[in-house]
Amino acid sequence: MHDEFLCHVTAYGVCGGMWVGVPLGTYRAPTLALAMWWLRDRASWIAERLDPDPGAPYFPPNSMMPVAGTTPDVPGQLRRWCGDDAQQELTAEELAAGHLVRIATSDETTEYELLAESVDALRMQRTVPLLSVPAA
Repeated sequence: MHDEFLCHVTAYGVCGGMWVGVPLGTYRAPTLALAMWWLRDRASWIAERLDPDPGAPYFPPNSMMPVAGTTPDVPGQLRRWCGDDAQQELTAEELAAGHLVRIATSDETTEYELLAESVDALRMQRTVPLLSVPAA
């Protein structure tokens, strides 16, 4: 069982003709449950910022416009992932097995990526010799 997990959220897009990543958060989770909580929380956080409640008091009237029906529904995809018990269980199983987990979705301009991996698995990868030299 892997006990500690490193989680990242990044947004990628084109800026000045180059593909760039903007870190949106990192968390070193001491347990699998906290890693899963943090990933769901960040997915919800992104969804809320991309698709806020237009009736919220901090938005002036008519300050938001609906997007075209052909626009990918990134907030909806993130919300569905958060609410899908089977996906949550699969993600937790993969993390517990020491695998890197990537949840990604994108629209016309930006890709949103949530990554998580076991700190123990990272440590184990560092101990694998890259070159074997036969004894003389």
